Amino acid sequence: LLAKAPHIVKPLRFILPHRPHLRPAWMIRAGLFLYDHLGKREKLPGSRGLRFGAGSPLKASISRGLEYSDCWVDDARLVVLNAMAIREHGGHVHTQTRCVSARRSKGLWHLHLERSDGSRYSIRASALVNAAGPWVARFIKEDLGQQSPYGIRLIQGSHIVVPRLFDGDEAYILQNEDGRIVFAIPYLERFTLIGTTDHEYQGDPAKVKITEGEIDYLLSVVNNHFKRPLARADIVHTYAGVRPLCDDESNDPSAVTRDYTLALSGLPGEAPLLSVFGGKLTTYRKLAESALSQLSAHFPKMTASWTASAPLPGGEQMSSVSELSERLCQQFGWLPQALAKRWASSYGSRVWQLLDGVSNLSDLGEHLGAGLYEREVDYLCQQEWAKCSADILWRRSKLGLFMTASQQTKLDHYLLQHSPQGARVA
Repeated sequence: LLAKAPHIVKPLRFILPHRPHLRPAWMIRAGLFLYDHLGKREKLPGSRGLRFGAGSPLKASISRGLEYSDCWVDDARLVVLNAMAIREHGGHVHTQTRCVSARRSKGLWHLHLERSDGSRYSIRASALVNAAGPWVARFIKEDLGQQSPYGIRLIQGSHIVVPRLFDGDEAYILQNEDGRIVFAIPYLERFTLIGTTDHEYQGDPAKVKITEGEIDYLLSVVNNHFKRPLARADIVHTYAGVRPLCDDESNDPSAVTRDYTLALSGLPGEAPLLSVFGGKLTTYRKLAESALSQLSAHFPKMTASWTASAPLPGGEQMSSVSELSERLCQQFGWLPQALAKRWASSYGSRVWQLLDGVSNLSDLGEHLGAGLYEREVDYLCQQEWAKCSADILWRRSKLGLFMTASQQTKLDHYLLQHSPQGARVA
């Protein structure tokens, strides 16, 4: 993934503080040695042991630890880039659209879809893939009127964002006494992202929110490790989501399998239905290849898989964010360095499309706040399906952390005036 999307994926060093309740340090070190050598890593440095001195942000009682390499990815932008790749390979992407009914007839699926404005239309398809995540089983039962072959367990994971807790570019992996892991990750240069939690969720997946208990838990884990204490007043933002896991009847939410299960159904001559239960971000491409492999008998002209080496949109013709941001500053001497870096890490080589025909700062249009100009808003609406301020400030970026209420209102007004269909506020 680092080679496919170097703009949204970055290498990251993780520090594991060693505390008495953990396995012996030598045993963890041996596991990391295997992690280094069995993973066939070529670009990331290997693991090592650490000794913490007086300058460490960790409590004085934590004197040693271990460090290893992994990667961090902007998951929201990963979704957008895959949707863009679909469009660029001839697919049609219908955002903010739900399937209200689907039925088989004469070897095809006949689907009725509903847009966010309530208008409806119909399409036909040779196969239907149900990748509805937390709604996968409900779609089978309520929209198709069939029995789902598997159940889904919703596991809530929540995060808090606080002002930067420690210096340095390394992240910390904190293993609590209950065996759960919490990460503290440098976030957008000015913040630290802390999470996640792990507990069963029973409500509407669209309405999940962080709980008071989760906030207490995350603060407690961090305060057990770091010198600088955190309180609720330090929290500047929170968010929560659910992981839709295939129900394996485990009693421990953290032990439920994160792997995926594919279920293919359909009688001979019928259009197939493939449902995806579970899965995780790190194996999303392998999951997609497995799904197509299951459908290959229904599509005899299907070619071999090719996505392993194909770059995602923006990953073409670039080696790193720093290299691209330097090129931007050289070619556009008037471009603020911070803006060049953010654009390089968000859009990669597609930034040249954003800047096409631009010769000075005023060509970017009005500055709406936090480094967001009208030109970027137009690009997001035209190329990335953004329709409302939340799409731009939270789902395509995290500029919502930096913009004032009045600046967000200004963005809402701009979208209302310039969006072809008019904008929504949220």
